[in-house]
Amino acid sequence: MSKKITIAIAQLNQRVGDLTANADAMLAWRDKALEQDSSVDLIVYPELQLVGYPPEDLVLKPIFVERAHKELERMGKASIQGPAMLVGNIFLDEGTLYNGIALLEGGAIQQIRYKYELPNYGTFDEKRLFKSGPLPEPIEFQGVKIGVPICEDIWFPTVCAHLKSQGADILIAPHGSPYEIDKDDRRQSQVAGARVSENKLPMIFLNRVGGQDELVFDGCSFILNADGSTAHQLPDWDEHLRITKWQENQGAWSCDSGEICIWDEHPADIYNAMIVGLRDYVNRNGFPGVVLGLSGGIDSALSASVAVDALGADRVWCVMLPSRYTGNESLEDAEGCAKMLGCKLDTITIKPAVEAFDTMLADCFEGQEPDTTEENIQSRTRGLALMALSNKFGHMLLTTGNKSEMSVGYATIYGDMAGGYSVLKDAYKLTVFALSRWRNANKPSLGLGPDGPVMPMNVIEKPPSAELRDDQKDSDSLPEYEDLDAILYTLVEEEGSVDDLVARGFDRAVVERIERLLYIAEYKRRQAPPGVKLGSRNFGRDRRYPITNAFRSG
Repeated sequence: MSKKITIAIAQLNQRVGDLTANADAMLAWRDKALEQDSSVDLIVYPELQLVGYPPEDLVLKPIFVERAHKELERMGKASIQGPAMLVGNIFLDEGTLYNGIALLEGGAIQQIRYKYELPNYGTFDEKRLFKSGPLPEPIEFQGVKIGVPICEDIWFPTVCAHLKSQGADILIAPHGSPYEIDKDDRRQSQVAGARVSENKLPMIFLNRVGGQDELVFDGCSFILNADGSTAHQLPDWDEHLRITKWQENQGAWSCDSGEICIWDEHPADIYNAMIVGLRDYVNRNGFPGVVLGLSGGIDSALSASVAVDALGADRVWCVMLPSRYTGNESLEDAEGCAKMLGCKLDTITIKPAVEAFDTMLADCFEGQEPDTTEENIQSRTRGLALMALSNKFGHMLLTTGNKSEMSVGYATIYGDMAGGYSVLKDAYKLTVFALSRWRNANKPSLGLGPDGPVMPMNVIEKPPSAELRDDQKDSDSLPEYEDLDAILYTLVEEEGSVDDLVARGFDRAVVERIERLLYIAEYKRRQAPPGVKLGSRNFGRDRRYPITNAFRSG
C-alpha cells in the first residue's frame, strides 16, 4: 500500500523583529490550513519566518535571541494537536548562532537542522552573523525522510546531493529570496530545476512576500516533481496558502498537480515591486502617507503614480514648488498628473526664499559668476520646504531621483536627495520611461490608483530638464539617456571597464568622463535614502565602493 502525506505551504509576509506577531501569524495560518483540509500533516513556512529576514545585527543582541527561542517554544506547545510545523528561526548552540529550521510536533521542538551554505555577497551578510552548520541529515516525519536545504543550500549541489545520499524522499527548501529582475525564472529553471535533475527528488521551493527596507520579496513559490515538471505554482506578491497532496509509488514520492499561477511579466513585475516596497515601508514605519515634489517631469510623475497605487490617493500629497525658471508647461503637466491620480496638489513658490538666499550671500559671492551653486540653492530650498511639511504633518518625504542621475551625481545633496525613501533608486532613466508608458496603458494588479492613464503624455514625451536655469535640458550636461544608461549598466551592473565600452563602440572620452562622475558621486549616494532594489547591483548593500577612490579603468 502506497504512503500518503498532506503538506501545506504558507507563502507569508513578515515584520523583522516582531516576534510575537510573526509567531501568531504562523499559528493563524496553521488554523486556516486545518479549516481548508483537516488531513494536513505538516505546514511549512519561509526561511527565518519567526524573526523576519534579513534580521541583520538584531541577532547579535542576546535578549533578541532569547525571546525568539521563547516564541519558538510557545509555537512548539501549540503543536500538541493538529499538524506539525517547520519553522525557521535563529538558534544559539554552545555559544554559536545558526540560521536553522525546527520541526514542531506533539507539543515540543522535535528536530533542528542548520543552514550549511551561508551567502555573503550582495545584500547578504550571513557569514558575519552565523556559523555554517554541518551537512544536514533528513528529518524523519511520519515514515517520510524530508530533506530541508535552507535557501542558499539549493544554490549549490552539495547539500541536496548529501540529503539524497542519506535517503531523503522529498526536498523542502524554505527561502528568503529577494526580488530581482528575471530572478523567478533563474530560481525555478537554473537552481531548483538543476537540483531536481541531479538528484531525481521532488522539491518544494517556498519563498516569502513583502517589503523589508530596500528588499522586496516576490513569493513565486513552486513545487517540482522528480521529473522536473511543475506540480504547483503559487502567485507572486500575495500571501498564499496551498494544500499539497503527496503519495509514494514504488519508492518514489510525487506531488499531485494543482493550480499554476501566472507571474508578472516585464515591466509589471518591476512596478509591483515598487508598490510592495513603498507600501510596507510606509505602513510599517507608521507614516500617515507621503509628500513629494511634483515638478511636471517624468520622475516625479512616476513616483507619484507608484505612491498612489501603493497607498491610495488620499495618502499622497503632491507639492509644486515653482521658481523663476519653471515653465507654464511644467505647471500644467504637474496639475494634470495630480488630477489624473486624484491626489492633493499644493503650490508653494520658492522665489521669496531663493531671493532671500541671494541677498544673504551677496557679499560673500561678490565678483563670482552664477553657476551650479545658485542652481543647487533652488533644489535645497525645495527640499527645505518639503521637509517642513513632512515635519509638521508627519508624511514621509518621497524622493524622486532615478539611478541614472544618482550614478553620475546629477542630483543635489540636501536638496532633491532629501527624503525618507525612493522608489526609483534602482531604476535607470530608460526604465522610468518604460514604466511610465506601461502604467499609462495598464493598471497593476496590486494598484490602488485609477484604471486609466496617470500622467499626461507630454510628461513622457518632452525632453527631461531640471529647470534650474533658462532653457536647461539634461542633455546639456549628460549624453543621451540611451547611451548613458548603456554605459552605466556596463560600469555598474557588469563591473565593466572603459576598454570594454570602447570595444563596443563608445567614445573613450565620454566613457572616461562618465566613469569619473560615477566614482566621485559615491559620497552623495552614501547619504541617499533607501529605495527599492530591482537589479543585481543596487546602490547600497549590493555595491559597496569606497568614497575616497583614486582608481580609474581608462
